[in-house]
Formats: sequence, structure tokens, C-alpha cells
Amino acid sequence: MDRTDKRPSALVSCQDCGLLQRRVLLPLGARASCARCHAVLYQQRPLRLEVLLAMTLSSCLMFVSANLFPMMSLQSKGAQSSTTLIGAIAALWQQDMQPVAVVMFLTTMLAPCLELALLAYLLIPLYCRRAPRGFVPLMRVLQWVHPWGMSEVFLMGVLVALVKLGRLAEVVPGAGLWSFCALIILLTVNAGFLDTQGLWRCYRSLRQP
Repeated sequence: MDRTDKRPSALVSCQDCGLLQRRVLLPLGARASCARCHAVLYQQRPLRLEVLLAMTLSSCLMFVSANLFPMMSLQSKGAQSSTTLIGAIAALWQQDMQPVAVVMFLTTMLAPCLELALLAYLLIPLYCRRAPRGFVPLMRVLQWVHPWGMSEVFLMGVLVALVKLGRLAEVVPGAGLWSFCALIILLTVNAGFLDTQGLWRCYRSLRQP
């Protein structure tokens, strides 16, 4: 029996070597490998909407907390100052570092916020067994915005800054920094559970009469 998907749109490109191949129907738990470099193309795994939704909502809470509370506080000779994430971006802008401020805003605030908002909008109706409106274009936007979220790169920069500033003043990590660390962990775990093909299957099943 030929299990190849004959639809013209059922093509997948290998992310490692770029070879364009036709998608095949896989049994649950199986994975497809590239015919050229043997990298994993995709896999058929059960869609766990409840886990995805819980991770997404938890990430939203951590994102809000990371932006509301101070990232760190500096204490030196009796003086103390603290800043939030948006405060750090504003400080970069005021110090004539507008390109850095814009990149920081896009990669650490706008992209993660948009990704989490899209996931929540799509997952809540699917979990309630309803087809979300605008599913097709929003899935395309989600796949486009995901690579722009670079919160982990920003966190590495913050850790380096903490080490350097520790030589000049007493650095106290704030609640915003811990929330930011928790956010990155949740986003990483969420990416492991996220199955875009599973979301498409769930959406198609709800759209069928």
C-alpha cells in the first residue's frame, strides 16, 4: 500500500541539507529521516494539548512577572538602583544606542510576547474542541516569529554583566531575573512538546463535518 501523501503541498524540506522530499504518513511514535543526510525531518507523536496549554499559560505569567519586577539591583556606598527589562531598553535608547535597543526589544519582548499570545489564542479553543478563527494565517505567523525569540541570548548577556558588575558594586538579582530564567526554561520545554503537525491534524478534525 502506498502511504505517500500525493497532495502537492505535502512536501517537507530538510533543515540540515535543504533536500525537498514528499511527506509520508507515519504510524504514531515513528519519525521520518532525510534520504540524503539522515537528519530527522518530522515525527508522528501524540498531541498533548493540556501540557502545551499549561506550559503556555505558565510562560505568560512568567513573561508578565519578568517585565514588571526589577531584573537586578546595584548597591554601592549606600546608594541603590534597580532596573526592569523595559528600563534597560529605555536606557540604551537614551544613551544613543538605538539599534541595540530596537534589537533587544524585538528579540526579548515583542517576539516572545507575540509567540505566547498566538499559542494561547490557538490552544485554548482547540483544548475546548473548537476550531480557532484565522488558524491558517496565524500558524504561518507563529512559525515566522518563533526564530526571532532570543531570550536565552539576552540571559547570557545578563549573566556576563552580573559577573563584571560584581567587581564594582554589590549585585542583587531581582524577581524579574528569576522570572526570566523560569520563562526560558518553560519556553524550552514548550518547544519540545509543540507539534505543529499535530495542531494541524487537530484543526482539520474539528473542521470536518
